[in-house]
Amino acid sequence: MNQRRVLVVDDEPQIRRALRLVLRANGYDVTEVAAGEAALDALATSAYDLMVLDLMLPDVDGVEVCRRVREWSEMPVVVLSAHGEEEVKVQALDEGADDFVTKPFSAPELLARMRSALRRATVSRTVNSEPVVTTGEVEIDLSRRRVVRAGEEVHLTPTEYELLRVMVQEAGRVLTHGHLLRVVMGPGYEEATGSLRVHVASLRKKLEVDPSRPRIITTEPGVGYRVNVD
Repeated sequence: MNQRRVLVVDDEPQIRRALRLVLRANGYDVTEVAAGEAALDALATSAYDLMVLDLMLPDVDGVEVCRRVREWSEMPVVVLSAHGEEEVKVQALDEGADDFVTKPFSAPELLARMRSALRRATVSRTVNSEPVVTTGEVEIDLSRRRVVRAGEEVHLTPTEYELLRVMVQEAGRVLTHGHLLRVVMGPGYEEATGSLRVHVASLRKKLEVDPSRPRIITTEPGVGYRVNVD
């Protein structure tokens, strides 16, 4: 079985060493660079399955790296952010990062986020080719705009369906409040987080077995939401 190739981008030698040891011990082929431009050069000359990207870099910051990469690649990106970088973390997610891990981080958490991001890439290809997505007892048929739970069709409002569709097509990825509001409700609604919460609460009531402990649509506090599919 081919090793997954991971590009680690971090300007701190001790962090790169820690990541190298953990990732290689878990079967990843690791390349490491210390700056944003070096990361972009590496991506231009070799293929990688995933990038672990620090946000605070000495030249091109992580947000800009994310933006440039998303111009041509859907490769999963897991960002590393320090406490107090909430706004920058949200910007990176808005520019296409798949997930985030906050420093100081634990190895099991990072590995879990990476596995989730790699699965998301596979699910995304499946959604594009087979538009019936299953999560728990819910089936979402994107081609027919039909949602069924436990064999019963679920009625969704147009806004609820569009919100669900957007999240399902990016299953496993953290989608920020601002991104969801722009895509679903249109420009100028980026601050309407109260309305977004209402729509998500309604979706959970219709789709979740226990809306108070959601498993399909989960919350990333202060950031946004993600949909989990089978």
